[in-house]
Amino acid sequence: MKRYEQLANDLAHSIKEGLLARGEKLPSIRQASSARKVSPSTVFQAYYLLEARGLISARERSGYYVCGGTPHLPQLPEPDIHRNAEAAPVDVSELVFEVLESTRARKVVPLGSAFPSPLLFPMARLAKTMAACVQAMDPWRSVEDIGPGDAELRRQIALRYMIDGLQVSPDEIVITNGALEGLNLCLQAVTQHGDTVLIASPTFYAALQAIERNGLKAVEVPCHPRDGIDLDALHRALELHKPAACWLMTNFQNPLGSLMPDDKKMDMVALLTRYHVPLIEDDVYGELYFSDKRPKPAKAFDTEGLVMHCSSFSKCLAPGYRVGWAAPGRYAKKVERLKLATTLATSVPAQITLASYLNKGGYDKHLRGLRHTLLLQQIKFVEAVERHFPPGTHLTAPNGGYFLWVKLPDGVNSLELHHAALNLGISIAPGPIFSAQKGFTDYVRLNYGHLWNDEIEGAIAALGKITHRLSMRST
Repeated sequence: MKRYEQLANDLAHSIKEGLLARGEKLPSIRQASSARKVSPSTVFQAYYLLEARGLISARERSGYYVCGGTPHLPQLPEPDIHRNAEAAPVDVSELVFEVLESTRARKVVPLGSAFPSPLLFPMARLAKTMAACVQAMDPWRSVEDIGPGDAELRRQIALRYMIDGLQVSPDEIVITNGALEGLNLCLQAVTQHGDTVLIASPTFYAALQAIERNGLKAVEVPCHPRDGIDLDALHRALELHKPAACWLMTNFQNPLGSLMPDDKKMDMVALLTRYHVPLIEDDVYGELYFSDKRPKPAKAFDTEGLVMHCSSFSKCLAPGYRVGWAAPGRYAKKVERLKLATTLATSVPAQITLASYLNKGGYDKHLRGLRHTLLLQQIKFVEAVERHFPPGTHLTAPNGGYFLWVKLPDGVNSLELHHAALNLGISIAPGPIFSAQKGFTDYVRLNYGHLWNDEIEGAIAALGKITHRLSMRST
């Protein structure tokens, strides 16, 4: 790593940790050069890089100032880690479907959507690649690629694992219709009707729907807003409930945005291994990090083949192509056979298109641009929430992904806010859809992955007004 990059990363860490507050002036080029014992050119390059990331901005004849970093709003409260959750059936699908249906219309401001804007992706280049690939495609590929998927695509995915320091054989990888199919196949591979599954609280609603559909019971384990699932609570749940599986996001968890540190991931994998409980790891946001390197998945610490790692290209490259994968460790053959027994294959044209795109390069350049855009979006959204929402609002700006998890003032019900917002053409994701017990009634998830414009500014202002009205009514 070059000197200016190291300096930029050090300053970025200080900004994200709140050591350099928003609005604070940075040392001048000369001061920073003297303090760090580097050339003025190195400092200038570091500041330029931070400006490109959206973390600082230059003011004419004044210097550089922090414009990202820790929100002024209070941080999210810590979860209650001492409460032992009960294993219970799940019944959330109707509520989830109601919310999802509200996000599909183009005229609705999609703050409740689970997807970033399709305008952020290289759709034109992908279309050209697909046209060339389909024209040259051997007709026998439509038969040969049934089952685990296109060999070249699996090789390209294995190469990306290798770059991140993981040794995953292409033979372990099963191509799926998005990560969601991979996650569902992994769940089916290790559970039977009536089994118990440990999940984070709050959790991604699709995990709840999968548990409900398969006749399983869920146990919610508290999750910290910054560093993920509480390991003491996880240990108690393992002892008490003897689960068949654990389904978690370790990187930029949906909806919290929490990022589990490497040492915590290592301890969690060791704990689950001790109890012989497979981990279904949903890692669809791992490429959307704002720091200097991709966070490791829990699979990086797996020595027994118990971590079933799932991801996709839907959130970072090709939404709508529905191409994901599972690397299910010791369960790879079982997952492959379940894939054959259910959907048989994933779209061959989509697979060979993505394999060709990855092979020709340009993916990492696209990802750098996407991450930069999302970071700038987050800053705008956080500042808008701070500007428009009433006192008593809490949030934490995550270090990746594209979701804000917002705690509303006491007495404000997120379902009531959801219905009022929908009447104004604004969708949000209310907290109860992220809980088996339909809790988190005073939380909402907001999607900052849609390009900032006056319409979105107006939507957040409208949400703030409604929240203020509901808050005043409850006092």
